Amino acid sequence: MKKLIVVAAAGLVTLAGCSQSGEVADRPLRVGMEAAYAPFNWTQKDSANGAVQIEGGGWAGGYDVQMAKRVAEDLGRSVVVVKTSWDGLIPALQADKIDLIVAGMTPTAERKEAIDFSDPYYTSDIVIVVKKDSKWTSAKSLADFKGAKITAQISTIHYDQFLGQIPGVDKQTALPDFPTMILAVKSGKIDGYISERPGALSAVASNPDLAFVSFAEGQGFNYSEADTSIAVGLKKGSDLLADVNTALAKVSDADRQELMKQAVEDQPASDTNSLPADAGDWSFWGWIGYVVATYWPWLAQGVGVTMLLALTGTVVGMALGLGIGVVRTLPSDRHSAGPVKRAALKLVNALLAIYVEVFRGTPMMVQAMVVYYGLGMAFGINLDVITAGLLVVSINTGAYMAEIVRGGIESVDPGQTEAAKAVGMGHWATMRGVILPQAIRNILPATGNEFVINIKDTSVLMVIGTSELFFEGRTIDGILYQTFPVYLLVAAIYLVLTFSTTRLLRLFERRLDGPDSFVLATSSTTPESILRPGGGNYAGRTR
Repeated sequence: MKKLIVVAAAGLVTLAGCSQSGEVADRPLRVGMEAAYAPFNWTQKDSANGAVQIEGGGWAGGYDVQMAKRVAEDLGRSVVVVKTSWDGLIPALQADKIDLIVAGMTPTAERKEAIDFSDPYYTSDIVIVVKKDSKWTSAKSLADFKGAKITAQISTIHYDQFLGQIPGVDKQTALPDFPTMILAVKSGKIDGYISERPGALSAVASNPDLAFVSFAEGQGFNYSEADTSIAVGLKKGSDLLADVNTALAKVSDADRQELMKQAVEDQPASDTNSLPADAGDWSFWGWIGYVVATYWPWLAQGVGVTMLLALTGTVVGMALGLGIGVVRTLPSDRHSAGPVKRAALKLVNALLAIYVEVFRGTPMMVQAMVVYYGLGMAFGINLDVITAGLLVVSINTGAYMAEIVRGGIESVDPGQTEAAKAVGMGHWATMRGVILPQAIRNILPATGNEFVINIKDTSVLMVIGTSELFFEGRTIDGILYQTFPVYLLVAAIYLVLTFSTTRLLRLFERRLDGPDSFVLATSSTTPESILRPGGGNYAGRTR
């Protein structure tokens, strides 16, 4: 009998293990990348050239995508790309938002303390991208860049180690991504930025007014092969490490070089089939028209997500603010409450005050990082980006609305509260029937202002990959490298949204105010027609 029980238990464990393995095998491999670092990874509008779908919309292509597909095929799984900002990749991996980082990431000693890395899947050399007509194109060594304004991408070995090797360099602030650095060079804000050769080839192919400077041995940057290699990032202790290395080993060096060559040719901004033949002659307004005609579905999706986050956050925040405002006005004097109730009210008020001060005193961007990544890392609570965004906007708005509601309640004449008490109305009845209707009307302008602020502030949620309007604009810029037209268009859309919202809210306020003329009942039988000042004469009779 005991033997039978042991066999049955072993069978159940085996079945459970098989079921769990099957679930993992059926689940797509979630790969994190910026999708804005051509030719390693970029965003495009369709599935051309073997692109992979991005979670939330769009397609990702590039060398990293092709290598991720090779790994996934060897594992018998499909691939979905999770578009994530560079700084968010490692937190996303640690919080189990993604399974792998395949984003041209160098396995530095500091990063190895946080995550594991596979064997390298590409190695390159380091160059400096400059403007084609600048004096820096004739540089032969790092010493020739003395006094040049040079930068690199934030949180990379390029900025942390290589930039300091240039003698007398005018070190500039690190920038968040390569499209931003390209714009900085083209606009003259900086003289150049540090890049791997493939990234420089991509930038020059997309921007004919750029060039890059490479160096002979001994004249350039001092680095080891490990410093310029890139590898797949995995969570510490991941069971996938051995399988990923096995998959990468099956891709020969010749195949890797061919994949990189193809990626440089396929990137959207250098692909002759992706833009009309006369694109080089387009004016500023021509690019505006092209962006609207080609990418309007992306912009429309961004507007929809932005308004969903702003409207929901404002409504939920308003509800939170009303609840907190009412609770914080509960009477706690000796005549209205016993000692236990007074102690409970003091504790609740203290907690509510902490909530208000914390969320009013910290940036929404930081709150988004804490909620999206921190809850997963600390408590295993994994929220999708929309849910996390709604939560952040709602609780942030609630903190502000709590103070707005408190001010609205205090703006109502205290005599009305005393009158309500005199006729036997309790606190809740007084709030519901007398105070709140007036307070809500008084705070409508401030509430509308919060709504407008939320429309704009949802842009900070791009740090967690929420596909709101600014995120979509940044994606389009990463494809076309037309920063000024793209962001001017995005700014115009934000202006239309906020202006329309403001006008609608003012119309709503006027409707609540009622007509300019009204009837005042001076007795139960004799109404008097009254016009507001400037609207006519008083023609009533007295009793």
